[in-house]
This record gives sequence, structure tokens and C-alpha cells, in this order.
Amino acid sequence: MKKSGLLSEAALAFEVVILITAGLIALLAGILLFPVQQGLLPYYENGLYGLFLVLFALQIIVLGKTPFGEARRSKPLLAIGLLIAALGIVSCFIPGILGQAPRILLFICFGLGGFSLLVQLFVSKDKYRAWKQHGGVFHHLILGCAAVYALSMVIGLIVLLPGALAPQVTAVVVILYGLSLIYLSCALEKVCRMYPEAQASGGGEGELSTDKAMILLFCLFMVLLGLLLIPVSLGLLPFAPGAQLGLLLLLFALQMMALGSTPIGPFPRTWLLFILGLVVAFLGTVSCIIPGFLLFQLTLLVGVLNICGGAATIARVFIPLFKKPDKPREPVPPILVRLFATQLTLGVLAMLFGTSMLVSNMIPALIVGIILASNGFVLLYLLRILVQIDRIKAEARE
Repeated sequence: MKKSGLLSEAALAFEVVILITAGLIALLAGILLFPVQQGLLPYYENGLYGLFLVLFALQIIVLGKTPFGEARRSKPLLAIGLLIAALGIVSCFIPGILGQAPRILLFICFGLGGFSLLVQLFVSKDKYRAWKQHGGVFHHLILGCAAVYALSMVIGLIVLLPGALAPQVTAVVVILYGLSLIYLSCALEKVCRMYPEAQASGGGEGELSTDKAMILLFCLFMVLLGLLLIPVSLGLLPFAPGAQLGLLLLLFALQMMALGSTPIGPFPRTWLLFILGLVVAFLGTVSCIIPGFLLFQLTLLVGVLNICGGAATIARVFIPLFKKPDKPREPVPPILVRLFATQLTLGVLAMLFGTSMLVSNMIPALIVGIILASNGFVLLYLLRILVQIDRIKAEARE
């Protein structure tokens, strides 16, 4: 099937998806600031900060792109990305526990990072000067980059010095930032479609494919959520359930848009799936920013998705075992046995997690925390197995 637009072979680059998602978050945040400033809606600032920290972390982990520019992918860089993601996740879950740390970190990413990238845009030989000579879509790329970097600096100052600008001006700046990110994503998508070789990523000891990076982030999400629910269940910490659901939905949306992966299984990447991913990202963003937004409905949605996804995983493991083989089965390699066992365990844990969402009043939060942490550790073991399988395949090709 011939693909076009965002669905061309190179177009759904993860960077494009990240930019679109970040633009949607900023656009919604700016729009919601108007009723928030009038006292018509509640507002959870740390939820918004957490979302952006997770997006910055994903760029570092998957693309090797830091707020200050590209860097060689390495284990230390991967560790930095995971640390930023952890801070973003905790910022979403536990109101105020990190103090000013998320605000300062975002000022560094937005303000100092934006200034650094703006300088590089005009100083580097392979950016402004090279793009200007190419013309065409590269003019849009220049304009988009310049707008995003300049507005990032302003956003950084707003984050560091809340109240420095009038509330209405702040909302307008955030909206413009969101629009500039979407504009840049469209320009970058065209460049990716016209020059697919430009997407080729450099190697490095810490490089992870997009799907494995998402698994790693889900591991971190589940483990942190599970461990934090223990003191939460004892009344030692506050908790933001809406932000927890919102961040989980955002991760689902990124997988749907970038990989065609959904909680109930993989699907071909189509416009319908991409638009559905945007809708899920919208719901997740609003749930993070506005406490209590559709909390019951989203809890029900996440619960059902996990139960269905867990059941689908178990079915994918068992159904092939009941099919009559055309020829005698060969012995299954031990690593595949571990893979099937891990997938089966994840399916069961996903169903338990989904059930706990639907009957949250019947299952102690401490038990839910243990289920979630177990899910995260099993996911980490699955990631280890997948990396080992990739190495075996690479050795077989040599």
C-alpha cells in the first residue's frame, strides 16, 4: 500500500511524534490557562512540568538529543535521560515532593537549552547557512526552529519567574510555543519524507530502538508508581491519581503514533490510529493539568484496556500451542521459553492491574503497589531478553 504524508516510510519519525505531542500539550496548557486564571478550573502545575520532563527524557533516550543539542549516545547519557524521566514521573505523581527541582530543571531545558540551540542554529555551518542554500521546505525548517528556540527561552523565564508576565500574556506565549512546535513538526516531517537518509541515527553503546526505549520507560513508570503507592497507602505522601492516569495515557499515545502499538496489541500505522493517538494524548494531557478531569471514566478506560491487553497477550502465547504443526516441532530454544513465560506473566499482571483499577476500593493500595512494581521488574526482564535475542540474530547474520 502506498503511503503519503505523515504515513510515508520516514515520516513517522519519533522526533516528529515528540514535537507534535509537545505542541499539543503546550497548546492545551495555554488554552486552559484562560479559564484557570479566572478561577473556573483547578490547575496542577507539577503535572504539566512532569509531562515536559518526560518528553525531554524521551528525546535523550531515543534520539540522543539533549536540550543543548545532539550528543553521542552512551550509557551515561542514557542514565541522565532516565533520571530526568524519573523526576518527571515523580513530579506528576506526588504533588510538591521535589520542591523547586522540576522548575529549575525545566528552566535549564527550556531557557538555557533554547538559547544554546538558537546560537547553534545561526553559528553552525550545517544548519542555517546550509538550509538557506537548499531553500524550499528548509526555509520553513529555519523559521520553525528559530521560533521554537526563541519561545523556549521565554517559556524558561516564565517557569523560573512565575508572575513575571501578565497571566494573559503567559497564556498567549504558551499557545504560540505550541503552534510553533506543530509548525516545526510539519516542516521536519516533509524533510524526513524528502530525505529519509537524514533520519539515520548514529550508533553508540547506549543506543536503544524506539520500542525498547518505550519498554524501558514503562518499566520506570511501573516501578516508581508501585513503590510510591506504598507510602501513599500508609498516608505518608499525597497522590495525584489524575496525573498518574494522564501520564500513562500519554505513553500509550506515543506508542500508538510512533509504533502502531496499543495496549491491546500492535496494529498497522494508519491515519485512524494516528488520530486516535492524538485523542488519547489530549485526554492524558488534560487529566494531568486539570485535577479530577474525567477521573472515573479514564480509570475505567485504563482498567478495561489493561484487562483486554493482558488477555490478548495470554492468548498470543497459548493459541500457537494448540495449532497442529505441519511438521514435527523442533525443540524450543531456552531463551524463547523464557520469553513466552515472561509474556505470560506480564499478561497476568496486566489483568491484575486492570482489575485493581476497576475495583480500587476492594484491593488495598499496598497490594496494587506490589502488582505494579512486579509488572515493572518483569518488563525490565523482558527488555533484557529482547536485547539478547537481537544480539543472537546479529551474530547469526555475521
